[in-house]
Amino acid sequence: MDDELRERVAAAGEAAALFNALKHGSDPDVGAIMGPIMGENPEFRPHGDEIPGVLAPVVDEVGEMNEAARRERLGELAPDKLAELKADDEADDRVLPDLPNAEDGAVVMRAAPNPNGPWHVGHARMPAVIGTYKERYDGEFICRFDDTDPETKRPDLEAYDAILEDIEYLGFEPDRVLRASDRLETYYDHARELIDAGGAYTCSCSGDEFSELKNAGEPCPHRDKDAETVREEFAAMVDGEYSAGEMVLRVRTDIGHKNPALRDWVAFRMIDTPHPREAAADYRCWPMLDFQSGVDDHLTGVTHIIRGIDLQDSAKRQRFVYDYFDWEYPEVLHWGHVQVDEYDVKLSTSTIKGLIADGELTGWDDPRAPTIRSMRRRGIQGQALVDSMTELGMSTSDVDLAMSAVYANNRDLVDDAANRYFLVRDRDDAPAVELPVVDGDAPAPEAGHPPLHPDHEDRGDREVPAGRVLVESPDLPSEGERVWLKGYGCVRHEGDELAFVDADIEVVREGDVDVVHWVPAEAGLDTLLRTVDGDVRGVAEPALADVDPDTVVQFVRVGFARIDGFDPEATDEADGPNGSEDLLAYYAHP
Repeated sequence: MDDELRERVAAAGEAAALFNALKHGSDPDVGAIMGPIMGENPEFRPHGDEIPGVLAPVVDEVGEMNEAARRERLGELAPDKLAELKADDEADDRVLPDLPNAEDGAVVMRAAPNPNGPWHVGHARMPAVIGTYKERYDGEFICRFDDTDPETKRPDLEAYDAILEDIEYLGFEPDRVLRASDRLETYYDHARELIDAGGAYTCSCSGDEFSELKNAGEPCPHRDKDAETVREEFAAMVDGEYSAGEMVLRVRTDIGHKNPALRDWVAFRMIDTPHPREAAADYRCWPMLDFQSGVDDHLTGVTHIIRGIDLQDSAKRQRFVYDYFDWEYPEVLHWGHVQVDEYDVKLSTSTIKGLIADGELTGWDDPRAPTIRSMRRRGIQGQALVDSMTELGMSTSDVDLAMSAVYANNRDLVDDAANRYFLVRDRDDAPAVELPVVDGDAPAPEAGHPPLHPDHEDRGDREVPAGRVLVESPDLPSEGERVWLKGYGCVRHEGDELAFVDADIEVVREGDVDVVHWVPAEAGLDTLLRTVDGDVRGVAEPALADVDPDTVVQFVRVGFARIDGFDPEATDEADGPNGSEDLLAYYAHP
């Protein structure tokens, strides 16, 4: 092998080694790059026995570089390879597929909640995905409240703002917020146009009568009314001259369609119950969702719709209206339902509302409720939920959201900022144990000084008074055995006392003693920890009194929690720093 060929082999080897190391996040080896080099450079093959010797020092040199240096050097040698890596990285980051026929700056998507209550966890999927696509395509996010059913799914006046707060918690802000109940006149205008186009007729058949005709593929006797009569009867509907069930407006489709659900479907019906919003309370003629949503999607310029796989018929119904108006239908993506583990309460707004009304849940932010409000109060970051929802992708099959995935994402977000504190739980099955710490092999210190955060020495430590201490009963060692009180030192269980041994951490490093948390019995804060499994009482170290509400902390060996403040209603027996108030905290996760 001559010098020129040797230099070419070394250059190709360096580029291949850099690419391999960056792609796999590890140090390269000669064997891993031999194949690619030989495949891309057939002229090297006759020298196969010499090439490993040329590559070895090159590979060793790449192994000494950090990632930044590797990227910079690969950009110099093979910019196309660096571009390939960047494309791969972007693809890895994009767990959601690209939208079909999407153009940057021209994507418009909508979330269309029914405001019959605050959102449960499953509702977070739509804004999480739409918000992510908006950012990807520099598009537009519309929140449209589909509140045109004042009876069956009666709107909750507080839910409008609650849902917008949930969207904000997830990290997004809608570009436009619409309420369908403000747009009745727009729907009436389009209904009149549809009537004039021969696309709708008024029908006074009972539901059972029309169902029999529809299933038999026979036309309704009102189907051939003249347009003038239809216009007059629809005007009477708008004026509220009919009662519920007396008259509907149907979209004329194909009465012989193979899918009976698409045959002459209802576009407007009469509802006697007034809408709870004052601005809409006088209306009695209300559009069905497929008509209202279809018109709104066109008028607001929606380009891509995401809906459940069980709603495939909605697009088919709406296409009849779009064909009458000569509109182009948006791109549609379907997905399956999302199920959430851990909770005993069903993902159902009506179910949660009923449990609150019955007093079985304290409210929408009860930690036992599978709601976004509950997760927010527990200190779970909205981004953790967004990441978990987008990681589910866009499968048309039903998918399961493991709360452990949400917790793992949240842990990454809060761990660095969350200071550490002690909380000793006092449970019926494992009551706290109170013992004095006394002089033993060495004088017992008056206090322990555990760090606020093990990875941030600059934050300092906190002072935890000793004297009489509380430990959780499973942590109490057997008679004569030792245990390490975290941030304090080694003690030995002797009768009804804990005798101080020493502060030499070596016994912990050698694995001879367990490390446990503890709190001062007298200066501790009576604490109520609210969890998904129910309330837990305990005592926290006194430094928690200085922690601001809404701060996320980690209770050592217990888990992350959000400090809510001091709750005067928590108990009549507490003895916290504010008289009879308990420290109230909401448990997030381990």
